[in-house]
Amino acid sequence: MALIMKYIDSMHHYMDKYGDPRTKEWPLMSSPLPTLALCLGYVYLVKVLGPRLMENRKPFQLKNTLIVYNFVQVVFSAWLFYECLMGGWWGEYSFRCQPVDHGTTGRAMRMVHACWWYYFSKFTEFFDTFFFVMRKKSSQVSTLHVIHHGCMPMSVWFGVKFTPGGHSTFFGLLNTFVHIVMYTYYLFTALGPQFQKYLWWKKYLTALQMVQFVLIMVHAFQLLFIDCNYPKAFVWWIGMHAVMFFFLFNEFYQNTYKVQKKRAAAAKKREAEALLLQQQQQQQQQNGHVANGSANGTLSNGTGNKAADYYVRGDLPAEMELTQRPATNTHTAAQ
Repeated sequence: MALIMKYIDSMHHYMDKYGDPRTKEWPLMSSPLPTLALCLGYVYLVKVLGPRLMENRKPFQLKNTLIVYNFVQVVFSAWLFYECLMGGWWGEYSFRCQPVDHGTTGRAMRMVHACWWYYFSKFTEFFDTFFFVMRKKSSQVSTLHVIHHGCMPMSVWFGVKFTPGGHSTFFGLLNTFVHIVMYTYYLFTALGPQFQKYLWWKKYLTALQMVQFVLIMVHAFQLLFIDCNYPKAFVWWIGMHAVMFFFLFNEFYQNTYKVQKKRAAAAKKREAEALLLQQQQQQQQQNGHVANGSANGTLSNGTGNKAADYYVRGDLPAEMELTQRPATNTHTAAQ
């Protein structure tokens, strides 16, 4: 226990020494432990406790709640995107190298506030999963979903604590834009089936998310080859997060859309084969009716079943050729 307390004291000393003094007294910024506890609690709630509580309950509908929630998230994301632009990315920040501005007024503080509110938004996104659990949409509570939402608050905490502003905020700029699009999609989904025709672009949303991570990778890792007054540790931290999420989202994209496309093609092939088989069976039945009608309706003069059998097979004996062929008008009538 004494060793643990010593470690915690050392961590706090490090935080006080290297942390940004502007955010030191802000909510949840004094130590990473509260954020870590919230992230672990989130995972436990959505993977263990929540499903257990909902096991014998009917799923909640939550239609109105989802409409309000997604609308608020669209507005919140749009505001964060605007604040990131006004805090520096609209004409002031450099896409090549942007050190942290440690000023305490103007745009510098505007970006610091935007960073903290972006960090706070990662907790509001927990409700995505809470609603899935309450509606018993267990397939939506995937490994990708839980890892993504469970890691983000802790990841962003370090940025707000040590580098609130500068190069790393490009991540937040892109991510808030993607969330505007994403929560707009969720909003249309929550409005009901009549809006399904407007949701054809679902797979492009996943593609947009992957493009986002590629841009973040390129933007972060370029500082490994450029002399820039920005901590290399955060270059690796942000870049490797982008790499991890890119591969996770790519796996989701392949499993969701590529597999669905193959299944749809296979289903169409089976439908075509079934239709062809049905047509062949109908043709055979029609041919059988014609043959039976010809045999039963055209033979006469006492030839009997033997002559009919010969005639259907098309091999009437030579001695019966002239005498047992049906008359043309009788054959036509039978058809």
